[in-house]
Amino acid sequence: MSSEQIGACQTGPVIVRYYGMTIPSSTIPEFGGSNLLPIRKSAAPLRNQVLDELRQSIITARLAPGTRLVERELIGMLGVSRTVIREALRQLESEGLISIIPNKGPVVRELTVAESKDLYSIRAVLEGLAARLFAENANEDQILKLEMALDATFEAYQGNDPDRVLESKNKFYDVLFEGAHSETLSSMIGGLHGRISRWRALGHRHPHRSTTRWRESILGLRATLDAIKQRDADLAEKLMREEVTKAAAEINRLIESDSSWSSGQPQH
Repeated sequence: MSSEQIGACQTGPVIVRYYGMTIPSSTIPEFGGSNLLPIRKSAAPLRNQVLDELRQSIITARLAPGTRLVERELIGMLGVSRTVIREALRQLESEGLISIIPNKGPVVRELTVAESKDLYSIRAVLEGLAARLFAENANEDQILKLEMALDATFEAYQGNDPDRVLESKNKFYDVLFEGAHSETLSSMIGGLHGRISRWRALGHRHPHRSTTRWRESILGLRATLDAIKQRDADLAEKLMREEVTKAAAEINRLIESDSSWSSGQPQH
């Protein structure tokens, strides 16, 4: 589904709420279905269209943490078969975006500080290694592409468009991983980014996000790029790890400062 179609699913500005507590099964909210539109058939496989719509709805919190994904409602709203829905839900479970609760079915997973710390610590190691390998293996054209991708990210930040920022940063990382010349590493990072995407979206969309963090991020990535240009693999790895660690600190600050975490009740 295109970004225009996804945008059409929203009835107003996205208000992101991230709940810290474990919701008892009896209080898990039902999925009302109002956040989804019927899938418009295209050349892409139908399963992929459904998967992308559900994944993006979870990442952007249009399907909030704790929401029950009822098969019959998904079938009715998306206009697809039960088989397609079940295939998409199995994939979302494998990506760590939903959980299957006995006697309740699929539920959008909670965002927790513990999981955030775990994922970002792994991300720091993998992306640090990617920066090292890029410095060692990338050719001059790939370094130029990385610089252009970083420039595009800076422009996206200046435009204050979260969707564009995420898109441009994804492009930056795509170039980084490609230039590292390690299929195994690219595969591992790809799976990690699928799970960590919700936290990244939180960092760019949360109403209390830092107004200066993005500049710090650009400076850190530019420093990493400079180290790559000098073919200083040790420094490139070190700087990339530091950048991911700072990103993790911001995400955890947002989660821990949310009053719903300390009160044990979701905000409505």
